[in-house]
This record gives sequence, C-alpha cells and structure tokens, in this order.
Amino acid sequence: MHSPRLMPFYTSEVTAEKEQELDSKDAIILHQFSRPNTGVPSLSPFCLKMETYLRMVDLPYQNYFDGKLSPQGKMPWIEYNRQQVSGSEFIIDFLEEKLGVNLNKNLSPQERAVSWAVTKMVEEHLYWTIAYCQWVDNLEETQKMLSVTGPLGDMLKWILSHLNSSMVQREMYGHGIGRFSKEDVYKLMEKDMRTLAELLGDKKYFMGPKMSTVDAAVFGHLAQAMWTLPGTQPEQLIKGELVNLAMFCERMRRKFWPEWFVDIEDLCYDGADTDSSEGSPTCLMDFGLFSRTDTMEESEASDKHTHSHTHSPNTDHSLFDSDVGTCSENEPQLKCDPPSPDPPNSAPSNPSPKPPNP
Repeated sequence: MHSPRLMPFYTSEVTAEKEQELDSKDAIILHQFSRPNTGVPSLSPFCLKMETYLRMVDLPYQNYFDGKLSPQGKMPWIEYNRQQVSGSEFIIDFLEEKLGVNLNKNLSPQERAVSWAVTKMVEEHLYWTIAYCQWVDNLEETQKMLSVTGPLGDMLKWILSHLNSSMVQREMYGHGIGRFSKEDVYKLMEKDMRTLAELLGDKKYFMGPKMSTVDAAVFGHLAQAMWTLPGTQPEQLIKGELVNLAMFCERMRRKFWPEWFVDIEDLCYDGADTDSSEGSPTCLMDFGLFSRTDTMEESEASDKHTHSHTHSPNTDHSLFDSDVGTCSENEPQLKCDPPSPDPPNSAPSNPSPKPPNP
C-alpha cells in the first residue's frame, strides 16, 4: 500500500497574506486536532468534515491545531468575532445564518430529510464502528499516525493512544454498540457502508449532481476507511466491492484537498480482483474521478479554494474525536510554512503493548 501524504501547496507569500487577512475582524478560527504524520488531514471524522465543509462553501479560515476543547468539551469548534460555536451541525447552522452560505438550498424538503437521516446514520452509527476499527482493533497502526515529537514522543504516543482507546470503548459501551462482539460490530459497519453505496449509486454526490452538506459528513468518515486503515475490512470493502464509495472519496479529495496527494495505486485494494471492470483504476477514471466540473449553482470561483486556506505545522498533540473532547489544552500555534511530516516508524505488532522506556 502507498501511504497518502500532504504535499507543500501554498506559497509562503500567499499564506502570509491570508494569515494577515484572517487575523482581522470576521476571521473564522477553526480549532481542531493536529495533522497526523501520514498525510491524511485528520484522524477525526468530524474535524475532517468541518474543514472540508469550509472549503466547499469557499470560506477562508485559520486552523488552530491546539487541541483546546470548546467550553462544551467539543472538538472541532470555531471562533467568529468573539463568538464560540461547537458541534459540527451547530457550526454549519451558525455559518449559514451569519454568512449566508447554504449547500442545501437546491434540495427539496424531502431531500433535506433524506440528507439529515443519512448524516445521522453516519455520525451516530457508522462513526462508532470506524472508531472501533481505528482505536481498538488496529490501535498500534493508528498510534503510529499520531504526530508527537520530542525525546518522549514514543511514550506520549503510547499514552495518548491507549487513553483514547479506553475512552472509545467506554463511550461505545454507553452507546450500546460496544456491548456486541467484534464480529457483530463489523457486520454493522458493513451494513452501513453497503447502504451508503446503494444510496450513492452512480451519482456524483449523495443528493445528485450538486454538493450538499451530507457529502462533507460522509467524506469525513469514509476517508478514514479509505486512507487510515490499510488491510482492514472497511478498506477492503471501499476499495473493492463498494468502489463507488472510493470514487466519491477521491472526487472530494481532488476537488477540495489539492495539496493532499495519493498514488493512483492507492485507490484500489491490493487484494481486489484487478480484472474486474468495477475495481480497476481505469474504471475510476471513467466515472470522472479527475473531473473538476463546477457543481455549485452559480459555478462561482471553482478554483478559489486553492488559495483560501492556510496551514500550520503539526503540534505535539493529535487525537481522534467524535464531537466529544478527549484531550488536554495546549497553547495555540499559528505559522505559515506547510508541514513536512516524517513517515511513521514501523514496529512489529505486540499483542500486549507496554509503554516504551523514556
């Protein structure tokens, strides 16, 4: 498998100009966990959802990779003109009211209802199965993706990942899904993913040819299966049998994350049948993976997003979250240069992990 990686995309001149703009009034400050060291923008589906949404509506923003939770204990959250808003749905409602953006304006009342139902299935059900796969069943691989530096980096990674794993298991038990066996959790995951594949069909986006907010929510979650869980059942499903979901993820990545580079070989599962017309990279291209056709109603500024966002380097904190806070506070850092993450160190699996010696 080829690991995705973030490539330097914005020049320091543009970044500095944008940072100056965002330090002024009416700046959107997005608080979220720091970038993983493998290139995926976030291990949190909700952080990835929120940042993708801001790019979809073409709103400039400044990332704070500080790990600081909102007053409600949430992540991600935003600050706008001294107002603080947390919870991804409340943030979207707030931005629609304050700034007049609306990705759902072309949806009928029935389509809005379907969009809401799909969003809640993804965020309240599929989310937990993905979290289980990342933070319980594949904890050691996820631990390698955390961005923690310094002489005690390995020990901190171990502590943070295992603390988060314990919290995920506790929250899953309270939710109810954690009371079932591993096999049952994966069965539920497969049902959710197959449902999404049926809903998407051969459409470009989930509600048709134009984007809506549900696309940001689904992308935030499916991207985890697509690019953070190599060799697992969700990756095998999305890159094999449910290839239309892989096509959707790649379409969103190319349109809204031009600096996030992946190799074409990474679009299909290595164990998939490459002779199948549904699983080959050629088939993906036939469905318009590389199309940048404008999908907003007025087709306004299709490429503006390529210079509307600034990026900060990794901080020493990175955790997964489900719109509930799990981490300590650090001082915010604002810098202009894009990150240059080192590849994670590979280590053999250990069925009974122990904290590394400092």
